[in-house]
Amino acid sequence: MNKRESTTLEITDLKDMLIKTNEIYTDKIAYKIKTEEGNYKTFTHGQVRNMVNALGTALIHLGLKGKRIAVIGENRYEWEIAYLAIVCGTGIVVPLDKSLTENELKNLIKKSEVEAIICSEKYVDTIEKIKNSGVGKLKHLISMDLKQNKNGVFSEEELIETGKKLMEEGDKRFIEAKINPEEMSIMLFTSGTTSQPKIVALSHKNICTNLMDIGGILEVNSEDVFLSILPIHHVFECTVGFLFSLYKGATTVFCDGIRHIVENLKEYQVTIMACVPAIYEGIFKIIRSNLQKQGKLEEILGNEEKYKNATMEEKKKIFQEIHEMIGGNIKLFISGAAPLDSTIEKKYELLGIPLVQGYGLTETSPVVGVGTKKYRKIGSIGKPVPSVEVKLIDKDKEGMGELLVKGPSVMLGYFENEEATKEVMQDGWFCTGDLAKIDEEGYIFICGRKKSVIVLKNGKNIFPEEIENLVNRIEGVNESFIFGKQMSEDKNDLKINVKVVIDKKRVKDAYKVETEQEIFEAIASKIKEINRCMPKYKAIRGISITEKPLIKTTTNKIKRQENLDAIRKFEH
Repeated sequence: MNKRESTTLEITDLKDMLIKTNEIYTDKIAYKIKTEEGNYKTFTHGQVRNMVNALGTALIHLGLKGKRIAVIGENRYEWEIAYLAIVCGTGIVVPLDKSLTENELKNLIKKSEVEAIICSEKYVDTIEKIKNSGVGKLKHLISMDLKQNKNGVFSEEELIETGKKLMEEGDKRFIEAKINPEEMSIMLFTSGTTSQPKIVALSHKNICTNLMDIGGILEVNSEDVFLSILPIHHVFECTVGFLFSLYKGATTVFCDGIRHIVENLKEYQVTIMACVPAIYEGIFKIIRSNLQKQGKLEEILGNEEKYKNATMEEKKKIFQEIHEMIGGNIKLFISGAAPLDSTIEKKYELLGIPLVQGYGLTETSPVVGVGTKKYRKIGSIGKPVPSVEVKLIDKDKEGMGELLVKGPSVMLGYFENEEATKEVMQDGWFCTGDLAKIDEEGYIFICGRKKSVIVLKNGKNIFPEEIENLVNRIEGVNESFIFGKQMSEDKNDLKINVKVVIDKKRVKDAYKVETEQEIFEAIASKIKEINRCMPKYKAIRGISITEKPLIKTTTNKIKRQENLDAIRKFEH
């Protein structure tokens, strides 16, 4: 278990967090926003808390006290203000995924019984259509973009002004609202990589425990700048990005889009970013490409032995121009939501760029373990955070078993789904469904999803993620999907197959090939090289190549069952 390295501010709930941190950071910049004209506007932590109080007061005035209210939209400060105004004294917040279809949104709105939705203007028409269809209890629609109330749609901005007037007139219903930190205040839908989404019920205590835990082990303070990029409805971005930044009195800036990450890191002098492995792989490709253009690729990346004993600070000076490419101020990159390829982790370490891996689930608010600058190992997701206990069950002879988690950040349960809750809870322990190993020092190594394991006829276990990492390193490969294919009438006779998603232009350039057959042979030869480095039972026996991306969740996790179904449908 990680021990808290620093004293951390004790908070009982998110309202308590806003009040206590306001006293410390009131004049610090909370948000730096780029305007359409290319200028910047800023909001202090004090201004943010005033907007939250005003909006919360207006929502209660609308009759939404104790009700469920959804938030949907891009990463933006209005989304964050709305979330806090709901959860800190109005009702229960329901963050929704902006990438869902109209039909999926309709189902979630009905299931969660929300009575109001605060959304970006681009979703207003869809939400109005759902509202007019009479689904569920939806009554109010609030736009993050409207300057004034219009055609029955409320303006978040106008509601804030209304709330300010109500407070001036003595309305203290939101300000004086009492929070029960133990009861459900947040309803989160699981991303559903293998099944229908369930509603995870979280409390203020769940989230605040996690904030205190990561606050006590990560070196973050009010001088830091967070780049917000992952979908904000997802608990990883919501806790580790948005709420953690406010808790530490830091500044949040919003990414202009995946293509602009590197320039945003430099533009805003970003120090902290929590993101998925694919983004870090993309940043490394840009670094690699720049080095290649400068003729320094082999000199730097081919000299691991030369620099391996240098400290991170020494490496930062040695590779100063590389650090300058990403702003020169990166204090910590945190990777989560999917496995990080150890090769990429080693490359970042070689360059003196601090990249640590974390692990968590929606059901654990989310962080279970995270590496720190001081305590980390390549391939590990670190040690458990201070208030979390972990253990392995059903261990095999190599010490691998299913990871179970216990602690105050573990969810209350799946909302109105006792059967599903019982499936994952064992005497207070949450069964993650992930297989892991824990070394003698307490570092956790995630091996793969229990449900994803391919069991061969000889009893050997294959972890798709392990082989996918190797295939994904092939030049020109964007992503891959490993699966077991039945090769005879015996349903247990499975052979390892791979679906490879390529960037055709990169493949043609890298291997000087043109035709489809030549492309196939180039990739197949690289896969044969991988096979030679693995035990025979792990060898890839079948290959298909496509340019069409795999089916994934909004946090870039492969939806294994859906991809498998698509492959089988195509084959038949």
